[in-house]
Amino acid sequence: MITSVLVANRGEIACRIFRTCRESGIRTVAVHSDADENALHTRVADAAVRLPGTASADTYLRGDLIVKAAVAAGADAVHPGYGFLSENAGFARAVTDAGLTWIGPPPEAIEAMASKTRAKELMGVAPLGRVTEADLPVLVKAAAGGGGRGMRVVRRLADLDAELAAARAEAASAFGDGEVFVEPYVENGRHVEVQILADTHGTVWALGTRDCSLQRRHQKVIEEAPAPGLSASLTQDLYERAVRAARAVDYAGAGTVEFLVADGKAHFLEMNTRLQVEHPVTEAVFGVDLVALQLRIAEGHALETDPPPARGHAVEARLYAEDPANGWAPQTGRLHRLTVPDGIRLDTGCTDGDDIGVHYDPMLAKAVAHAPTRAEAVRRLAGALERAAIHGPVTNRDLLVRSLRHEEFTSARMDTGFYDRHLAGLTSPAPDPLAPLAAALADAHGRSRFGGGWRNVPSQPQLKRYAVAGEEHEVRYHHTRTGPAADGVRVVHADARLVVLESDGVQRRYAVARYGDQVHVGTTRLTALPRFPDPATQHAPGSLLAPMPGTVVRVAEGLTEGTTVQAGQPLLWLEAMKMEHRITAPVTGTLASLNAEPGRQVEVGALLAVVEGDAE
Repeated sequence: MITSVLVANRGEIACRIFRTCRESGIRTVAVHSDADENALHTRVADAAVRLPGTASADTYLRGDLIVKAAVAAGADAVHPGYGFLSENAGFARAVTDAGLTWIGPPPEAIEAMASKTRAKELMGVAPLGRVTEADLPVLVKAAAGGGGRGMRVVRRLADLDAELAAARAEAASAFGDGEVFVEPYVENGRHVEVQILADTHGTVWALGTRDCSLQRRHQKVIEEAPAPGLSASLTQDLYERAVRAARAVDYAGAGTVEFLVADGKAHFLEMNTRLQVEHPVTEAVFGVDLVALQLRIAEGHALETDPPPARGHAVEARLYAEDPANGWAPQTGRLHRLTVPDGIRLDTGCTDGDDIGVHYDPMLAKAVAHAPTRAEAVRRLAGALERAAIHGPVTNRDLLVRSLRHEEFTSARMDTGFYDRHLAGLTSPAPDPLAPLAAALADAHGRSRFGGGWRNVPSQPQLKRYAVAGEEHEVRYHHTRTGPAADGVRVVHADARLVVLESDGVQRRYAVARYGDQVHVGTTRLTALPRFPDPATQHAPGSLLAPMPGTVVRVAEGLTEGTTVQAGQPLLWLEAMKMEHRITAPVTGTLASLNAEPGRQVEVGALLAVVEGDAE
């Protein structure tokens, strides 16, 4: 019987596994990099072991150090979570060789399916060899990867070599394995998967379908169970193929078989030999705890003959610290507050006051809603996210809410090209027009030396400036004998934390929280701007600034000062939060300066290069 589990992972999934372990009376052990010394998963575990360094290759991808940590901490089992070493057969063998219980499938099953190329061969699907124009578009994919890392869509043959190099570099950084392959890219299909669970006694469950079509950079954003709109015959075909895949490799534990559905047909993508990020929607629909079942299977227990019946519908949204309107650029900074309304499951690896750094994935949390019908679950999740208090870095919260309410999603007509078609509309700024005024009034009250009292005589208009979603807003108000006033708006109440405004006969309440220059008014995030901009912060036209903290990993071949560049041409690549981010020329012209070289660490806003545009 398992008594102590080390989770060879970090963040949200480590915290989620620890929760089930605690409920089962099992002691928990965390491992952490130096960057994660004070992370939530290290604080909630019964014991924690340091892995020296910050890079994944030096810490969470070091199976030898993790096995030593498990032995030193007295753990008798290891759960890999997802990502990192979760699909590494060598690590699974090292765990069992050390006399520990591996909470996952047999190493041989991992070996057969963890490599996407070998899995396709096993399922009778061959990757592309030599790529020609007739094969385009194609998808470059990491053989040992997942989560969208090491994936590139190639639409021009001339781009293939560069995209292969970028995918290899990203895959090696994220998974310790730079092998990639090429396959046909199916446009506008639906990403549908089947959750399987198998014991060591010959029973294999197909625990329903999930739809994961809403993706950015080939990484899932919104998932749901069951996948809507599938015919009974197609669903049965998916179940049979998923079970067949599991039996073909004598699978045990939790796993997922993924397909791309297009024109009523399902194309096999891969089998993930691990727990999926989106497993909570399946748990909600089937009323099970997949981690608890993983533990029981690892202990040798048998599953019931048939899985429990499905009930209702569940939807999950991944909350990221990222800016979807700015190339999905990851964001860093202090997470001041993260709460959602009651009735919503929130799986997270961070809490109020934690710092979101540059070293790992920018996912803050997963929010899950369950209801009797799909429409109710979608409405419940959208409403909860809209009302959530998320104070800190820029997030994708508004994108999630708009996506859940988009007609194409509510009618279940979405596919993997959803964001390619709708991103601009989903990210167009739509701030509350009264939010800047509420911020200014709360700030004025909070700065008053007399408990927020207003002047007893009329005053000149007061001016405040705020940046909201990249746009500047100017606010004017003035003090009167009866309190603050603004044109067209009645100020019902104003203090440092709450402002009530009436416009066109409608009163609205605004909770206000301020953290330095960052102000959160309801769900609107504002940045207070100085009245007179500092000339020292101004940059020349054509300046390329680092959109996030990170490391320069590559500079375009032959790029030097004086080189002629074309608008949109990739100039250099930054690595941040396990992803590569391409920095391109803003205009056609001449590279006037280049301040970046491979290996250089840069902070957000650092000047990387300047491109002087050609004269008209």
